[in-house]
Amino acid sequence: METTNTYKLPFLLLHIVLLLFLIVNISLGSVSIPFKDTINAILGGELSNESWRYIIWNYRIPKAFTALLVGSGLALSGLLMQTLFRNPLAGPFVLGISSGASLGAALLIMGASLFSGLFSFGIVNDVSLAVASSVGSFLVLLVVVVVASRIKDTMALLIIGLMFGSITAAVVSVLSYFTDAEKLQQFIYWSFGSVGNLSWQQLLLLLIIIFTGVVLSILSIKPLNSLLLGENYARSLGVNLKKSRYIIIIATGLLAGGITAYAGPIAFIGLAVPHLTKQIFNTTDHKVLVPAVLVYGAILMLICDTIAQLPASANVLPINAITSIVGAPVVIWLLVRKKKMIF
Repeated sequence: METTNTYKLPFLLLHIVLLLFLIVNISLGSVSIPFKDTINAILGGELSNESWRYIIWNYRIPKAFTALLVGSGLALSGLLMQTLFRNPLAGPFVLGISSGASLGAALLIMGASLFSGLFSFGIVNDVSLAVASSVGSFLVLLVVVVVASRIKDTMALLIIGLMFGSITAAVVSVLSYFTDAEKLQQFIYWSFGSVGNLSWQQLLLLLIIIFTGVVLSILSIKPLNSLLLGENYARSLGVNLKKSRYIIIIATGLLAGGITAYAGPIAFIGLAVPHLTKQIFNTTDHKVLVPAVLVYGAILMLICDTIAQLPASANVLPINAITSIVGAPVVIWLLVRKKKMIF
């Protein structure tokens, strides 16, 4: 297997591109701030208008770092799922974890209309939404782990995860049918996804969740590489498949569930980035792919967020729409040239 030393130049270029798009993302927004003042605000220099420093440090930088974390986490969870299921079209949400988060949010926002207050927990805000989404994704993850302990067939687990997603989607549809227009609009707005609503405290918690998922993924690099050649080969190398599958599922649950809880459901990043990374690095070694998808996912998410915020405009497009517009053609392209896919 290759090591990251073989890919020093591509990694260096990716990090330079990441830094450039991070600065560009911070410099653009509804308030026009000169690029020089943006750099001075980041470095602690003097500004032409001191109010710009507050905007940059309390709105733009947290949003940019949220996009960075969301892109990295979704890309890594997509890589984990594609390797675990040996399916190039598996994404981070195939286990129904995102659907569980959506169900938690739907019950909080729309449950009162159907259950006469049974699921109305008080004021709906960013914190309560994150808690409800986290609980929903955790419960689905718990069920998936229990199911994984009873079945050995990975494809059966994939199908069960998709069925969980269908069940939760059906419940959300019923809630949507009976709820009033205001609450339905609030849920739809949450489902658009957003990276601009997190405070520094929430961002720190999201960082801890994603860091934990990354650490578990790094610990799973050997099992991930061996799974590419089949479960029998993995067993011959002494890999504990049951334990490895638990760790991979939990890592995916933390990454996808945590991101959905704080940023809403965001599509296609986890599906497209692992394939794009494999095309660039031309390898299936997870020692290379794990750090590479983290950087590549962050770059793509920053690009999508930069497009979504419509520079010099107060309007912000739904981030989910932008990632779909960017990601869907990539998936189509991958399917068209499927014979050349690296997997």
